[in-house]
Amino acid sequence: DCKLQMGGSDQWGNIVNGIELTRRIAEKQVFGLTTPLITTASGVKMGKTVGGAVWLNAEMRSPYEYWQFWRNTEDADVTRFMKLFTDLPAEEIEQHAKAEGAAINDAKKRLADVATTMLHGEEEAKKAAAAAEAVFTGGGSAEGMPTFEVPRAQIVGGYPLLDALVAGKLAASKGEAKRAVGENSVKLNGEAVTDVAAMIGEAALDADGTARLSVGKKRHARLKAV
Repeated sequence: DCKLQMGGSDQWGNIVNGIELTRRIAEKQVFGLTTPLITTASGVKMGKTVGGAVWLNAEMRSPYEYWQFWRNTEDADVTRFMKLFTDLPAEEIEQHAKAEGAAINDAKKRLADVATTMLHGEEEAKKAAAAAEAVFTGGGSAEGMPTFEVPRAQIVGGYPLLDALVAGKLAASKGEAKRAVGENSVKLNGEAVTDVAAMIGEAALDADGTARLSVGKKRHARLKAV
């Protein structure tokens, strides 16, 4: 009984074909509505085929990853995205539009805080912001960071770094994990790891039984021994 299909303007052809198919088979009139694609200032499409889908489901993209997505917005897009994806008052957005230098980062954090609060709630947004601070400045709490569990017995015996990167969803495969290590993109507790055969042992765990892993500047996870 669906009467209307909505989609991005790049789906116009598919929607029109669906309208025609419905007319021929069901002899019913249905409609299509498209909206302009949202692109970044550099012309890159925001969608599942570019940089991974921006899932709203927390199981598909954690609140921390969602917060980071907005925090990594290009400078030229910050106020436009505030208008599109938040309910901030126009007066505040206008003030952020005047931001220069380091103040732009404050505007990005504001965008990330508000967008994450609207979807996941204020508590999760605060956890995500604190986790980001823990990663980049060494302060704050890492509680909101994506966390995966590994039996402590495996850590005691030495847990392969490559396995950890895959288990933490920081790499899709061991091959990708190896490449990341070879490109000097992998860090364990903030220290670069250059050995693909590296093992994570108990010495890497903090008092809470956790260790932090990162690939590049945007992918982070926390290993927790259980």
